[in-house]
Amino acid sequence: MPTYDSLRALPLHVDGYYLEPLEREVAREFTLRRTVVVLHGRGEEGRGEEVDYDPAQQTRFQEHGGDLPLAGEHTLESFSLLQSGQTEYRRWGLESAALDLALRQAGVSLGEAIGRTPQPLRFVVSTRVASVPRWLELYPELRFKLDPGTDWTDEIVASLAASGRVDTVDFKGIYRGEFGAPPDGALYRRIVAAFPDAWIEDPALTVETSAILAEHRERITWDAGIHEWTDVEALPFEPRALNCKPSRFGSVQRLFDFYDACESRGIALYGGGQYELGPGRAQIQLLASLFHPDAPNDVAPDGFNVTEPVSGLPEAPLRLEPTVGFRV
Repeated sequence: MPTYDSLRALPLHVDGYYLEPLEREVAREFTLRRTVVVLHGRGEEGRGEEVDYDPAQQTRFQEHGGDLPLAGEHTLESFSLLQSGQTEYRRWGLESAALDLALRQAGVSLGEAIGRTPQPLRFVVSTRVASVPRWLELYPELRFKLDPGTDWTDEIVASLAASGRVDTVDFKGIYRGEFGAPPDGALYRRIVAAFPDAWIEDPALTVETSAILAEHRERITWDAGIHEWTDVEALPFEPRALNCKPSRFGSVQRLFDFYDACESRGIALYGGGQYELGPGRAQIQLLASLFHPDAPNDVAPDGFNVTEPVSGLPEAPLRLEPTVGFRV
């Protein structure tokens, strides 16, 4: 039975909703805005997080997003259909709040609803390469997902390789604008040779880089272009693993159908985050613990998304304690 079939008919009563703005400086001169969507009904609240990176989009939503026609009697599926015109990030914020509220009104956790038990969660940390030594001083067993750049000297590459702590190298070749990185054949060649056991995420496939990566195809994974199962079918070859960022899928059904399809095809998954500042971080950790706990999940606890390393943070594996709803 498709996983979503366990959820689609959940009754959902919505009296109304409100929005909570969040803001935090997560790096020097890089302040994020997020919006928490809070649906309420029958004495319960359901929470989700809108993770659009555009501060203007967040401001407009917070100032003018309070008049959506969400109140009424729904099922999770009928509520989802009402959100089909939203952007994917906005839709995920609304639908994840609806899933949380529907489960809380039913008195069950997500794991109970879909017949899965959360497992101890392995995670990696995405950070600037300059911060890696300090993080390892504090947490010697920490593992990383890093973005190689042309500023990586031979000394940096050798030090990282010797540490044995890098699980994923992300070339960001699929992104556009400020997050993207143009392909550099020399860099690709150095990195895939130095980290023979790491996943190679989002390379830009040109004639040059395709030749370099030909013998490493089984390590290539994709992230930025994956929004539903049909995106996997459109890839140049079927991957062994994929990075799954739930907020990119928009609809809860699209996400769970993707989980089912990957499982049926034997495609491994690891989770990814979007700098969630509110309930979204715990929600993606819960999903990872249910569907792919023993993977290099880029869903580290919130305290790792800071400008400078700090002590006293939880270490892997995380042992989550889910409660009623879509939350821990």
